[in-house]
Amino acid sequence: MKIAIMGAGGIGGYFGGRLAKAGEDVIFIARGAHLQAMRERGLTVRSVLGDFSLPKVPATDNPAEVGVVDLVLVCVKAYDTDAAAQAIRPMVGDMTAVISLQNGVDSADRLVAAVGSGPVLGGLCQISSAVAEPGVIEQVSQFARVVLGELDGRITPRAEGILAAFQKAGIDTTLSTNILKDIWIKFLFIATHGSMTAATRSPIGPIRETPATWEMYVDAMREIDAVARAKGIDLGPGAVENWLEFARGMAAGIKSSMLVDVERGNPLEVETFSGTVIRLGRELGVPTPVHRCLYAILKVEDTRNRARRAAEQAVPA
Repeated sequence: MKIAIMGAGGIGGYFGGRLAKAGEDVIFIARGAHLQAMRERGLTVRSVLGDFSLPKVPATDNPAEVGVVDLVLVCVKAYDTDAAAQAIRPMVGDMTAVISLQNGVDSADRLVAAVGSGPVLGGLCQISSAVAEPGVIEQVSQFARVVLGELDGRITPRAEGILAAFQKAGIDTTLSTNILKDIWIKFLFIATHGSMTAATRSPIGPIRETPATWEMYVDAMREIDAVARAKGIDLGPGAVENWLEFARGMAAGIKSSMLVDVERGNPLEVETFSGTVIRLGRELGVPTPVHRCLYAILKVEDTRNRARRAAEQAVPA
């Protein structure tokens, strides 16, 4: 299977690396120092599930030179989705499947707007990984899972083919008949966990141990559950408590990708997380005071980081 990884960071680098190691024809689309390192030294993955290195990997910053592929995995940060959706169009043919493994609940809709409904499946992943240094991915969670499925819930040969390729690569993968619900269930956790860890600049341990922040964590999750239900998406009676139990069992030092972005001075997925909760809450008449607070805190950080990055990019090399 010819697979293009649109965004070779913590998610794309890890899952793309696993697929390439298993013999799939994978090309990585990246930029900057990370791209240069992959071109010169290949890709290294340091993982609690097993380290490996790929001395040579095809890598480019120009999707148009790749040609039509069988599968595009969109793994860029959510704020880059619209640009990525336009960029992948030259790689999408009549038989191409396109899957987002991004955070958020509207990535599939944004991909459909760019490439049509035919190619797009729904997808999500559960993993803690990041670019440790150019050309090196570090994956620290005991889990690295993918869930995918047709947007209409059908089990199709193309979905089964993608499932088989992922499983052959040793990736814990599930084929879903209700991927939209699954995406919202993940959002229930990641929008809470990412925003809370980023706003407090703390991994999960201290948040759990501090009654005020743990209460805020619980309330943030309940707000998302209320918004989903108002939108007609029933996450099930135990969705909130299941994620809270998961959070209670996480290693104390686990950081979200959003916290890593805060620490590195990167742009933040604040619009994707709390911003989406607030917007939908307003549309549906659901109060979201905790997410309004988280958004206000993180928007200041995001604005500052974006301004600094723009200034750095404006300076001649």
